[in-house]
Amino acid sequence: MNTEYRGTPSWRSKFGHAFRGAKKGIRGESSFFVHFFATALVVAAAVALRVTRTEWCMLLLCVTIVLSAEMVNTSFERLARALEKQHNEDLGEALDVASAAVLIASLGSAAVGLVIFVYRL
Repeated sequence: MNTEYRGTPSWRSKFGHAFRGAKKGIRGESSFFVHFFATALVVAAAVALRVTRTEWCMLLLCVTIVLSAEMVNTSFERLARALEKQHNEDLGEALDVASAAVLIASLGSAAVGLVIFVYRL
């Protein structure tokens, strides 16, 4: 066990752990490439179509929700690999639910993007 987690960690330590986790979550996950590519397209379209400040906020919130859901899904996948080396139906179902959360966040975000961008076009 990492001894840094004993006691109350400093804010600097907490942020350090969070940034390390983000780096580990992003690296090695092919689905992040898809999400980052989609994010780049959203940002480019928002700039080109001159969306309002409120629309920017909605788009950025959607991107944040999708990337956060993907991070949680990735953490569940890594935890499952560490806990269980053999097939476990319950664990598989839990991973499916986590993947579904990413799908729902992605579809909802796509719907928000379509509403904003189609209106602008």
